[in-house]
Amino acid sequence: MTVKIIKCGREDLQILQEISIETFNDTFKDQNSPENMKAYLERAFNAKQLEEELSNVSSEIFFIYFNEEPAGYLKVNMNDAQSENMGDESLEIERIYIKNKFQKHGLGKYLLNKAMEMAMEHNKKKIWLGVWENNENAIGFYKKMGFVRTGAHSFYMGDEEQIDFIMTKTMI
Repeated sequence: MTVKIIKCGREDLQILQEISIETFNDTFKDQNSPENMKAYLERAFNAKQLEEELSNVSSEIFFIYFNEEPAGYLKVNMNDAQSENMGDESLEIERIYIKNKFQKHGLGKYLLNKAMEMAMEHNKKKIWLGVWENNENAIGFYKKMGFVRTGAHSFYMGDEEQIDFIMTKTMI
């Protein structure tokens, strides 16, 4: 098993879009209406939106490869790119997306470790993320990795308001 983490660039837009749509759809389609899924996927993962994310100097995206095949990615935000105002001492993990066929290989842990490494490099005191209150697998994973629930915020799936738990890990 070989695992590589490589920074994503503008030239990777198409594969980023494909992984985003596939993983989000696979994870959440059974709990949401087709109309709300379609609206969200079109808004969040259209080429223009992803291009803007790739161009933001306060965000970074990294692909993870498993045996030379793209398996998922990590998106982190700092400073004003954070989706909530958590201050300059925080790093947000906006996305850890792993394709279904690559889950249960520890790839999420690799990406979380990459985020922690980045937080240390940038002298951040805490890492935080939002996770859907009904995504029990992800919540369990983040708890196991030392995150605690510190709040909640609204997340809109199409026209439906959902709640994301905010989970935080303090850096030592």
